[in-house]
Amino acid sequence: MGELLGVAAAMLSSALGGAAVGATRYVAGVIDPVALGAFRFGIGFCLLLPMALLRSGESWPAPRDWPAAAGLGCCSSVCSRCSSMPRCTTRPPRAARVALSALPLLTMAVAGVLRVEPFTRRKTVGVLVAMAGVGLALLSGLRTAPPDAWRGDLLMLAAALCMAFYSVGSRPLIRRSGPLTFTAMAMAVGALCLTGIAWQGGRFAPVVSFGTAQWLAIAYLGVFGGAIVFFLWAFALGRTTPTRVAISVTVNPVAAGLVGAWLLAEPLRWNLVVGLLAVLAGIVIAATGASHEQIGSSERDGA
Repeated sequence: MGELLGVAAAMLSSALGGAAVGATRYVAGVIDPVALGAFRFGIGFCLLLPMALLRSGESWPAPRDWPAAAGLGCCSSVCSRCSSMPRCTTRPPRAARVALSALPLLTMAVAGVLRVEPFTRRKTVGVLVAMAGVGLALLSGLRTAPPDAWRGDLLMLAAALCMAFYSVGSRPLIRRSGPLTFTAMAMAVGALCLTGIAWQGGRFAPVVSFGTAQWLAIAYLGVFGGAIVFFLWAFALGRTTPTRVAISVTVNPVAAGLVGAWLLAEPLRWNLVVGLLAVLAGIVIAATGASHEQIGSSERDGA
């Protein structure tokens, strides 16, 4: 039951993260990506800190885990910055789908190399099937990609790699402390990093002209795209393996296409329907089977 609950939390995190893309696009043209990330992490931390202080069932990361937690917080902030920058070189939906389709494979590779999670035939097949589903959903947009789209794609791949290291590295810390306290600490470090960079470069200047709509978009991004998304991701990592968590993001671009067909009267193409079925099949394949997973020695020692 814990495995399925973890996968469900990861899928909800991915769905909310996809919805936050709209808020990001709304303000991305008037504020620097680093400043936007600072707001996202800062608001998320301010929301999570009181809940973490009041929660009695979790402990804060031990001093020996502080360097790792700080490093993972910086890693998540780098991921946020890279994922916000490609808007100038590729279309945002395409950029997001590149990262989301690559994340499961990168996470499985990182987890296997670091011996945190073993390679298994079932998970490998599930990841490949889900990625094939994302590829099918992308078929209709390949001919309309901008000439320099590869630059944005590389940035999104870098963001996916950072997220893969974050997912693999944070799991033992989450299991030793708790998803709420770990996420609050990691977001605090990420907020400090991004705020320092943005403040030094004068990147907060545009906010003086923000109206109610812009501030509501930033608040939505901080609450749903920051605090809730990262907490659900950490909650999922505490209950299932990094690969099973990461594969859940493949539902994001397909779901976005279905929402577009429903709300915006966009054509519902055959590749989107087949892609959705392939993604769901891949998630089922990877998330079922043997419930016991081998973990790395570092995680066993800390349990």
